[in-house]
Amino acid sequence: MLKSHIRFGDVRPTIKTTASIALACLMAASMSVSAGKRLDIDTDQWISIGAGIRAPLNSEEDSSPSGDERGRDYEVESVRLYINGQVHENIKFTLNTEGDFEVLDAFIHLELSPQLNLWIGQMLTPADRIELNGPYYALTWNQYTQPLFPSDQGGEAGSLGRDDGLTFWGSAGKLQYALGIFDGLEDASNVDDERLYAGRIAYNFLNKEDNPGYYTSSTYYGGLGNILTLGLSVQSQDGGSGTATTSGDFIGYALDLLSETVLSQGDVVTFEAEYKLLDADFTLGESTPADADADTNPCFCLFDGDSTFATIAYLVRNEIGPGKVQPYLRYVSNNPEDGDSSHLTEVGANYVISGHNARLNINYGNGDANITGYRATDENGDDVGDINFFSFGVQIQL
Repeated sequence: MLKSHIRFGDVRPTIKTTASIALACLMAASMSVSAGKRLDIDTDQWISIGAGIRAPLNSEEDSSPSGDERGRDYEVESVRLYINGQVHENIKFTLNTEGDFEVLDAFIHLELSPQLNLWIGQMLTPADRIELNGPYYALTWNQYTQPLFPSDQGGEAGSLGRDDGLTFWGSAGKLQYALGIFDGLEDASNVDDERLYAGRIAYNFLNKEDNPGYYTSSTYYGGLGNILTLGLSVQSQDGGSGTATTSGDFIGYALDLLSETVLSQGDVVTFEAEYKLLDADFTLGESTPADADADTNPCFCLFDGDSTFATIAYLVRNEIGPGKVQPYLRYVSNNPEDGDSSHLTEVGANYVISGHNARLNINYGNGDANITGYRATDENGDDVGDINFFSFGVQIQL
């Protein structure tokens, strides 16, 4: 299961249809353009546009059609168009798309004060750092090798980390929070139409992280100075796992840490770690309901167990050509209650040209941890064992 997010850049966002692009182009002919992204209509009204692309070359052991040779895959992993606007000093909006103009984010911002803001529509559910990063603001290229919350499980409870609902968010000093109510899983085991409750609270012990809304990043390349942030996320839904005839509950917790230190000579050390605990009554492992049927009584089954990961990176201050090199090492461990543990080690390097807006990546990994949280199996249900992979990726944003 491949996971990708839409995110705001300075604006982390997206466009809804080709008509939106045409409209923006027409407006550009009669309005002033600020910094190449923002179209000013009047003092309080503006529209900003942007785009993002991630394109890797992947090579994975024994993934050729024969199953005996390395597979090689060139792909455009993600294409985003971004649009944001303001209609009043306290009212803004966001429209985000992915791929063939699939709407990811579509919500209204009611920005009342730094302490209290409200978003209403389709948006990211408050979650752990890696889910709020999106791939564009991650430290590593392959951050999605541990189990994720329900809104990242293929569409039944939201899609790509998004869901319909509302989120109250804000900050008081160095404390940041986001509390939301969402549709969550609809139908299937949610026979009583229960809501999904999601929340995140983070404290910045050193410099405060600067992101749009309650979104996050896993590195600032030293641009914000020294950072030490601890975040706690919780999601819960009664009836959030199982089938329509065998309903169960879901609750999940995540504790994440980000530390970034600018050394005296200008190099930057970044450390990121997380512990996640997911508790689902019905799971992808051995506790699938006996009456589950893919066609007539499908199961919304989730990971049950815990997962940890840690990443350390070192950004070298001296430029090589137009960019800086940031090597990193990442380790992941997934431990389901009803299955065998899995692990993955990834070593790689970012070539950072313009922060998250222009970077290259090269990485090599070995192990069996993946986004389901369970060990990979073949068509017969047998473990495939450790797999090694290599990828080279290019990321740009405007």
